[in-house]
Formats: sequence, C-alpha cells, structure tokens
Amino acid sequence: MQTPPTPARARRRWIPVLGLMFLSPVAAEYLIGYGDTIGRPKELLAGLLILGPLYGTVAVLIREAVRRTGRGWPSMLLLGLAFGLVQAGLIDQSLFNDDYRDVPDWQETLRPTFVPGLGIGVSMALNFLVGHMVWSFCAPIAVIEACTPRLADRPWLGRTGLIVLPLLYLAAAALIHQDHLRTEHFNAAPAQIAGTAAAVLALCATAFALPRRRPAAAPGTAGTRAPAPWAVACCAAVALAVHQNVPPTWPGAAADAALLTALGALLPRWSKRAGWGRKHVLAAGGAALMVNALLSFAVEPLGHPSAAAKFATNTAITLGVLALLGWAHRSLRHPATTH
Repeated sequence: MQTPPTPARARRRWIPVLGLMFLSPVAAEYLIGYGDTIGRPKELLAGLLILGPLYGTVAVLIREAVRRTGRGWPSMLLLGLAFGLVQAGLIDQSLFNDDYRDVPDWQETLRPTFVPGLGIGVSMALNFLVGHMVWSFCAPIAVIEACTPRLADRPWLGRTGLIVLPLLYLAAAALIHQDHLRTEHFNAAPAQIAGTAAAVLALCATAFALPRRRPAAAPGTAGTRAPAPWAVACCAAVALAVHQNVPPTWPGAAADAALLTALGALLPRWSKRAGWGRKHVLAAGGAALMVNALLSFAVEPLGHPSAAAKFATNTAITLGVLALLGWAHRSLRHPATTH
C-alpha cells in the first residue's frame, strides 16, 4: 500500500506543475516568435496570466490523466491532438475562420488546400493541430518530466489541484472565446461545432482505450537496440522542421502528412527496443522545442517590432530553452539528486 505524500513531498510536486504551466504557453505562443508582443517583455509576461491557464493547465491535466491510468505516449499524443482541436475548432475557431484577426497571408495559406464542404484548409489544419499536439502540450511534458525523473511516472496533483486547474482552464477558455466573439464577428457553423466535438470525444475515447504501458526493456536486454538519443533528436528535428516549412499546397500537405505519419510510426517502434529510455523521449521533445526556437529568427512577427527587440527576445527565449534542456539532461544523468 502506497503511503500518502508528506506535505514537503506534496509541495515538491507543485514544482513540475508550475514548470509545465510556464513552458507550455511559451512553447505554444512565444517560442516561434510570430506574435505582436515579441520585443515587449512586460506584455509577454502579462500574457502568461491568460496563456498559462489556457495551455499549461491542459498540459498538466493531460499528463496527469495518462500517468494516473498507467498509459503512455500514444495516449498523451491523442489527448494533445484532441485539446488542440478544442482550441482551434471550438474556443478561438481559427480552424474555420477565413480571415482570422486580419493576419497577413492568411488567405494565401488557407485557399490552396481549402475544402469547401468542411470549411477548412488542410495545410492550415495540419499546422494548427500538430502545433498544439507537439509544441503546446507533448514536447513541454517530455522536457519537464525529464527535469524531475523521480516524479515522472507519479501523479503530481492532489485533490485541490484536480479542482483548481480545470476551473482555471474553463475561465481562460471562456475569456478567449468571448474575445473571439467580440472581435471576429465569426461563428463556426453548427455542423462544424458538432463535428469538432464528435472528433474530440473520439480521440479521447481512443486515448483511454489503448492498453496500459508495459515495462520498458532494460539496457542490455537481448534484441535490437534503440538508436542513440542524438539520432532520435535528428530524426524528430528534420521531420518537424520540414513540417514547419512545407508550402501550403496539396503536394506539400501530402508530403507533410506522410512524413509526420512516418515519424509517428517510427518512434513507437523504437520505444519497444532495448535501451529506450527517458533520454530518448527528452531528445524528441527537446528537438521539437529547438526547431521552433531556431525558426523564430527567420519569422517576421505581427506588428513589425524593431529588429533589435525581435532578435533580443528570440535569443533570450532560445537560451532559456537551451538552459532548460541542459538541466533536463543533467537530471537524467543524476536522477538520485533530483527531488
């Protein structure tokens, strides 16, 4: 029988919760540097008061649900995809909007792969949904779990957290949705809302229908060994960098989907091999963060801030990500000293 955590241990479990509440919105909205607040540090920090509850609570709750039920990364990814669909399809409805917030080049990105019957652009949908699944939720979870390996498979939330975090999420989601209704003058069609809700429920049901995790093969077990973590990082980085740069055309969307599918099939296959461990998971998640961090230097933000302000912000966030990945790598090398 597992003894309940002491107050000191319970407090320590809030450290990764707060870390994920911070990293998730940064990776979702700030890392690639497209927003009009890039170059304005006070506004970036103030934005976390809304974006933390909007993204961070979801990342924590996804991770909590998966770890409490003993499932693994396939369930985590499916839940990340489901909540990405909630965000883009139900809350801000950008998935269906043909002129969202007067963003430049929106039409040029939307129209080449637009499907009239669904009211979406396929390339844009891939960007939104994969972006949320990978950068908003799963990559931050992988990195923060690596920072606290002794707590990585354990629940982080107690009764209070399981009540407070969903309430924070609902409040932030309602605020964003009200802002959408006030500023966009656009509502998704009832059929689009119903279809999105049905897809979300199907993804969640599938996530919890997957079998529980089996114990990973220990290092030295007979059989084909997993590739080195650096090789996993390179494969993930190449696939995700291509994903972020393919043209919004039908051939581009097809190539993007094929490459993402190949990566999605390869990683689970590797994870069943001897020697696979948390360093490999960190390699994939860290590669995702670094792809967007490096791409941020080439992205032109909305609002056209000065070049000095833009590059200073990009550099500060990139260095912060590198420092966090270094800490995570050190924590995995010396797990006994990580609390």
